[in-house]
Amino acid sequence: MTQILKLFALGGNEVSPTGGWNAELGRFLVPDIAAQWKRTADTCNLLAEIIHSEPDDLHVVTHGNGPQVGNILLRAEYASAVLHTLPLDICGADSQGGMGYMLTQLAYSLQMLGVRKTVAETIMQVLIDRNDPDLSDPSKFIGPSYSKAEAESKEKEGYRLKLYKKDEKGDELWRRVVGSPVPLDIIEIDVIEANLRAGIIPIAVGGGGIPVYRVEPHLENGCEVYECNYGIRFERPHKKGAQPADVYTGIEAVVDKDLSTSLLGTRLLERARARGEELETELVILTNVDGAKKNYQKPDQQDLRHLTLKEAKAIEREGWFGAGSMAPKVRAAIRFLEGGGRKAIITEVARYHEAVAGAAGTTFEP
Repeated sequence: MTQILKLFALGGNEVSPTGGWNAELGRFLVPDIAAQWKRTADTCNLLAEIIHSEPDDLHVVTHGNGPQVGNILLRAEYASAVLHTLPLDICGADSQGGMGYMLTQLAYSLQMLGVRKTVAETIMQVLIDRNDPDLSDPSKFIGPSYSKAEAESKEKEGYRLKLYKKDEKGDELWRRVVGSPVPLDIIEIDVIEANLRAGIIPIAVGGGGIPVYRVEPHLENGCEVYECNYGIRFERPHKKGAQPADVYTGIEAVVDKDLSTSLLGTRLLERARARGEELETELVILTNVDGAKKNYQKPDQQDLRHLTLKEAKAIEREGWFGAGSMAPKVRAAIRFLEGGGRKAIITEVARYHEAVAGAAGTTFEP
């Protein structure tokens, strides 16, 4: 019997409300921990209903961390007079733990529906190319939103910001951008497969995964030497013809969670089929916008309800979507289908069943 694996990719805003403009204070409010717990609980309740309605399917949950990793970075920078700052890979690891902890509420939501399943967070790394061009021309949005005036002030402090989108009033929202290299492989994929075989719902590649690159050894006094960050070295006797050790070290970046989720689905499918298992995969990108749209936030905005792979590739080439917002989601859907996935959907979590019926969101099919 063919089994269906569904990967639910939650945006960072599905774990943290976006906040809003406070006219009295003259700035955007950053949601506190209580607000993030509540937002996550609401999302978990909706996810539990979906999983309860699909008892024969396997499920993986992933999540973004744009708002959260930006806040972690800001806290470290504000405290830099008394404490060390934090590199982005550590900020990403911290967000995986904290957000994964909040998302394990999904197990409680499932119990309320009569379903007993363990939900497990895994701190995960993804392989990237240290020469990826996005590291020099950043596109990944992190942290809170700023007005245009605030953004101009932040740029004078040395921050790099780009226009994120406009709010419902038409005012510009700007956010900080950092490098976002393309994920190439999933380091801890064995753990995810073990969880799935055990009936556990894994929380995987949180924030896109911690970006790491492979350390190439050099020979020194007959030994292979692997030089990692912070002066850390690993050594072993060199054996001619032996494969290099799998040693990785982190890099200052934040990987896009939709691309990492797409890659995870592709890798899981490849490995299952190599074992002779019958598996089909679906990618569901849950965000705060109901699907991809042509001419987003313009008078002639148009919902794109269904796209074939060929159509999606054509409009991606034409540059219809914002580089750091919808574009990575569409790119993730394309790569997922190219990797053998049978369907990808972009929608709001509350409109999932409508999207499955074709009445909401955007569905991508081969």
